Amino acid sequence: MTNEYKKGGTGILVKIAFRNIWRNKRRTAFCFAAVGIAVLFMVFYSSLIEGMTQNINDVVQVYELGHVKVVSAQFEAEREFMPVQYPIEKITIGDDGNETFISDWRKLAEKIYQIDGVRAVLPRIRSMATLQESTIKHATLWGIDIEKEMAANNFNLANRDDGLLEGRWPVDANEGAVGRVFAQRSGLSIGDRIPLRTISANFSERFWSPVITGIFNFDYIKIDESYIIVDFDRLQRLLVLEDGTQSLVIYADDARQSSAIAAAVKNLLGENSHVMDWRENFWVAILRVFEPIYTLMFLVFLIVASFLIINTVTMIIHERIKEIGMMGCLGMRRSEIVKVFFFESLFLAAFGALAGVFIGGLLTGIGSLYPIRMGDLYGNTFAEMPMGQTIFIAFSPVILFRAWIMGVVIASLFTLIPSLKSAFVEPVEALRR
Repeated sequence: MTNEYKKGGTGILVKIAFRNIWRNKRRTAFCFAAVGIAVLFMVFYSSLIEGMTQNINDVVQVYELGHVKVVSAQFEAEREFMPVQYPIEKITIGDDGNETFISDWRKLAEKIYQIDGVRAVLPRIRSMATLQESTIKHATLWGIDIEKEMAANNFNLANRDDGLLEGRWPVDANEGAVGRVFAQRSGLSIGDRIPLRTISANFSERFWSPVITGIFNFDYIKIDESYIIVDFDRLQRLLVLEDGTQSLVIYADDARQSSAIAAAVKNLLGENSHVMDWRENFWVAILRVFEPIYTLMFLVFLIVASFLIINTVTMIIHERIKEIGMMGCLGMRRSEIVKVFFFESLFLAAFGALAGVFIGGLLTGIGSLYPIRMGDLYGNTFAEMPMGQTIFIAFSPVILFRAWIMGVVIASLFTLIPSLKSAFVEPVEALRR
C-alpha cells in the first residue's frame, strides 16, 4: 500500500476514502439525508426570503421612491400629512446677491436628465381627499403622468403589466381610476362620479367630481384600497401648484447607480431639497440588517446536521481500529491516516449537500413559476409593509452554489476533529484489540 501511495500521492488516499464510504450503505444514506435536508432547507428559505426581498424592493422602487426621490426639506418634515404647499425649489444666488427660485419641475427635470445614468424623471403628487358620497370617507389622490409612468414601470408586479382590469386610464381633466378593492367596498363602477374635497397649496378648499374611467389591480393593497389615480396636470392645477410638483421620482439605468445619482441631485438642488436613495427606505434597510441573522440560522441547521457525520466518523474509527493499526504498520504516516478519514467525511458532506441542492433547485425552479398569494395566506397582516400581495420564489444559481459550498465547508470542518483522533491510535495497541 505504501509503495502504491507514494506513486499516486493524495489521489490514492482519495480513492481509498471514496471506496470506504460505500462499505456501510445504510449509514452513508443517513449522512447524505442529514446534510441534504439541512441544505435543502437553506436553499428553499433563501429563495423564499430572496423573493420577498425582491418584492419589497420592487414596491419601493415602483410606488414609493423610484431609485431616487426628491422632495423639499419642508415636505419631508411633515410628510405624514402629504402637504402640497411645499413644492420642490432650486435656490440660486446671483452675482448681485439676490436669491432666485426655480420651481418649474420641467426645468429641474432637464437639469437632472444631464446627470449620467438617469433614465427617467417623473413628477408625482399625493394629496389627501375626503369623499362626500361614498361609504369610504377618505382616499389619496395620486397625480401622475400616466403615459410616462406606464412606459417606465409595470404597475402590477405579479402579472408584469399596467394592472388595468376594466375601462381605460384617465386622459381627460375630469377623469380618474380607482383600485379593485376601492371599487368593491364603495360600490362604484365605471361611469360613476366621485365627489370629493381636498385642500390646495394656498389652503383653500377644492371640490371635484372626477368620472371613473378605469379600475385597476396593482396587487398592492395600500394603493388598491385607497388611491384614486388622476392626471398629473389636472391635480397640479386643482391644488394651485402652478408649475411646481410635490416630488420628483428618478429612475436610473441601473439601480446600483442610485447613490451616485442621489449625491449629484443633492449637489444640484442644494440644502432646500431632501434627496432619498431607495436603499434608505426603512424596510429595505431592515432586510439588509437581517441578512446576517438568516445566515446564522442556516449555519445552525448545518452544524446540527454535521453532528451525524461526526458520530459516523467516530464510529468508523472505532470499527476500523485494527485497520488503522495495519495502515501504520505498513508505513502510512499519521497525517495520511487522518486524510483518509477526513476525505471520507468530505465525500459524505459533498454528496449530501449536492443532493440537497439538486432537490432544492428543482423545488425552487418549479416554485418560481407559480406565485404565492401572501394576501390569501395572511390577509392584510403585511398591509403596513411595502410588499405586494403576490410573491415569487427566487430561483438563483448563486443561492444553490452558496448553499452547497456552505454545506461542504461547515460539515467538513466539524468532522475534522474526529478525523484527528485516528492519528493518535498506536499501531501496536490497535493490532492487539
